[in-house]
Amino acid sequence: MTTSTSQDPFQLLRRILELEKRKGFQDTAAAGGLERLVARNLPGWLAEFPSQKVRLQQLAALLRGYADRSPAARAELIEKALAVLDGEAILPSEQARRPARPRAAARTAPVRIDRAVTPDDPVTVLPGVGSQRARQLEALGVTTVRDLLYLVPRRYLDYTQVVPIGRLGRLVRPGEEVTCSVIGEVVQIETRETSGGRRYVSVQLRDETGTIPVIWFNPYIARQLEVGQRIAVSGRLEGNGPYVRFRNPEWEPAEAELLQTGRIVPVYPLTQGLYQRQLRQLTRAALDLALPRLEDPLPPALRERNQLPPLAWALEQLHYPETLAAAERARRRLAFDEFLVLQLGLVQRRLAWHAQAGIAIPIDRDFLETFLASLPFQLTGAQRRALEEILADLAEPHPMSRLLQGDVGSGKTVVAAAAALLVHRAGYQAAILAPTEILAEQHYRTLTRLYAALPGGERPFVALLTGSTPERDRGSILAGLVSGAISIVVGTHALLEERVRFRRLALAVIDEQHRFGVLQRHTLRSKGENPHVLVMTATPIPRSLALVLHGDLDLSIIDELPPGRQPVKTYVVPGRKRTQAYEFVRREIEKGHQAFIICPLVEESEAIEARAATAEYERLQREVFPDLRLGLLHGRMSPREKEDVMTRFRDGELHILVSTAVVEVGIDIPNATVILIEGAERFGLAQLHQFRGRVGRGSAPSYCLLVSDASTETARQRLEAVASTTDGFRLAEIDLELRGPGEFLGTRQSGLPNLRFASLADLSTLQAARRTAEDLLRQDPSLSAPEHAPLAELVRALWTRSVADVS
Repeated sequence: MTTSTSQDPFQLLRRILELEKRKGFQDTAAAGGLERLVARNLPGWLAEFPSQKVRLQQLAALLRGYADRSPAARAELIEKALAVLDGEAILPSEQARRPARPRAAARTAPVRIDRAVTPDDPVTVLPGVGSQRARQLEALGVTTVRDLLYLVPRRYLDYTQVVPIGRLGRLVRPGEEVTCSVIGEVVQIETRETSGGRRYVSVQLRDETGTIPVIWFNPYIARQLEVGQRIAVSGRLEGNGPYVRFRNPEWEPAEAELLQTGRIVPVYPLTQGLYQRQLRQLTRAALDLALPRLEDPLPPALRERNQLPPLAWALEQLHYPETLAAAERARRRLAFDEFLVLQLGLVQRRLAWHAQAGIAIPIDRDFLETFLASLPFQLTGAQRRALEEILADLAEPHPMSRLLQGDVGSGKTVVAAAAALLVHRAGYQAAILAPTEILAEQHYRTLTRLYAALPGGERPFVALLTGSTPERDRGSILAGLVSGAISIVVGTHALLEERVRFRRLALAVIDEQHRFGVLQRHTLRSKGENPHVLVMTATPIPRSLALVLHGDLDLSIIDELPPGRQPVKTYVVPGRKRTQAYEFVRREIEKGHQAFIICPLVEESEAIEARAATAEYERLQREVFPDLRLGLLHGRMSPREKEDVMTRFRDGELHILVSTAVVEVGIDIPNATVILIEGAERFGLAQLHQFRGRVGRGSAPSYCLLVSDASTETARQRLEAVASTTDGFRLAEIDLELRGPGEFLGTRQSGLPNLRFASLADLSTLQAARRTAEDLLRQDPSLSAPEHAPLAELVRALWTRSVADVS
């Protein structure tokens, strides 16, 4: 049976042939192929449009055997078919020798609209988008047509396998899931009810090889289908043998350009009231109407160097790919764009900072060697290398902007101390900013101890300024900074107060910089004349993430521990052995040591996490360690309360500190020898490594107990990875691969842009974008060349949305 349709067959064929051109002559514009489309509809068309018999037969003859031709031969046939549609008669005997007439490449859009649509128009310009639909789209972050073009499918359904109905039973194997497509004629439509009273639509679909039942638990389907209609159906097969069926599959008329069936179909994120069919129709409309007016920001030469496809192709293939490989190639192009815009901004900031006039610090090598010889230990090779990179920057007449990255206990502080000492030697001042009072006190004591062996006249005056500094001492410190009598000051946010002024600030060291906001870092820098800036972090960051978060900083890495530093022995403890873990903690305390117990992560909110930590603290104090002194630390406590608890623990007044993740970075407690982490599977690997770094800082053997009730193989493997290596950088890379950057950094790490297409595991694309950014800015530092104007606008737009200052 053929389909009867009142649609002009020439309009339908023109749209499908233009689509076939755009798809590269792959014979995928119509389900089952072009020849089959024309053959199955020809009888109906001839019956309805007898006056067009010659043209219709010519088209059928042209497309006969189309599937067996080469792409070049197919292209020639399509041009001839389009000529027939334009009214040019081509006799079958002439088909092999008549040249194709040149045609424009435009295709007839499946939607009509009265005016041109641009990518930056509101999404309400699209057909069918009223205020309610616009609100639904806004929940997905879609307010403009451009947002719709860049809406990323979460995954794809591969419905490209179009199977005759009679062969479906042979496809299904026990335990296997089969998805496929069929094209057939609706021969029966019934509305039925299940035994529980739920209504559903039952349809019998038939092709020349057999019949299959299709059911939808949506009664409105019955109004949309007609007996005799040809439809394409795609979905998962249920049943086996001759008793297979489709349940709630995708469907659409077989003669339409297929969006829902018979192809690789995008699956988008949804919100309440919005469905995949609607979203696919909207992305198709956005592509048809706006893609011709979307400017490609990458010049052709740049695309060619990096083997990237045009933007229009990439967006088309992102939504409606010919193959999954094409979808991946499209994603790489769009990921490159994201990385490039980000890296252009970062490299521009780095160049702008370096272009400013700075203070060239003369490096007194003899004095440096005197200091290093006075230390009770030798620097590691990694420490020495990092120090030399910093000293080379200090000697330049433009300001340093460098990140010093080192694992817990790697010895970053002594490197910073050596740099600050040489700044003092040259007659300038250094400031070291720490996020908490207890860390500031720790740095102050470390610096005082490191400088103690220097001759009195050469020893710098080191001061400590925090919120707890008594007012009587504060005045003399402020005066000493203004006069220059104080060479090095260590402090907290108190250093940022307006009344704190320096005579000759030349070096600002910021410890754990992610704990400070943009304005705070800027405030410290503004207290000198473009001082050198050294940022330190104990959080191991993979190279790819460092390029994204700190791409405007030069990078120094301390990747080895000082000799004699005790490795922390790490054990995975199943939940059923929790009591033995508590007994181990007690034995360590009986030896005169102290312990940390970390509460499991509660992701709902900080308030819930605080309540959970409080309940765990009370349980441990009451039931497990009633005879010991326990302290509690969580994020809902005030800074003063946190400082008080940490100070009591540091001074030995508490045996055990029960804490949430707030203890991750910071205090040095040499007497703490064991850390027990409850619910260890809920934390990231890098975070577990940070926790582990809280112990092993003294001379006694130290231990990390990873307690977990998780039974999955993945959770066990992750925890075993922590137990098997002390290399924080390797664990950070594993963690980034397993959990992604958002989870790796915590809830919303300041400075990480929203990367929709780019993956930080894709280091090759990131590095290619970085090289391209550096090359471009070497040739055109301000991106002022006409061919770079679209890129310059994208960079401006990203950085005015305030990607955080990470310098």
